Amino acid sequence: MKRDLHPTYRPVVFRDRSGDFTLLTRSTATSDATIELDGTTYPVIDVDISSASHPFWTGRGRVVDTEGRVERFRRRYGSGA
Repeated sequence: MKRDLHPTYRPVVFRDRSGDFTLLTRSTATSDATIELDGTTYPVIDVDISSASHPFWTGRGRVVDTEGRVERFRRRYGSGA
């Protein structure tokens, strides 16, 4: 591997503030913001959504069917169940 060609691969914290969730992993992503975790300072990257706040993973998801698409599909092709 050539030197000084690839970005630095280092520990980074990804933080989801809405889910109060932090994940320490390795990445080439950079950030000026830092966070102290277990006595060590890491760069932190704030994300909009993670498995801690995504409706699919939390079970708070719901189907929004404003035009009756599901019912129209079931009438046309049968319920399938």
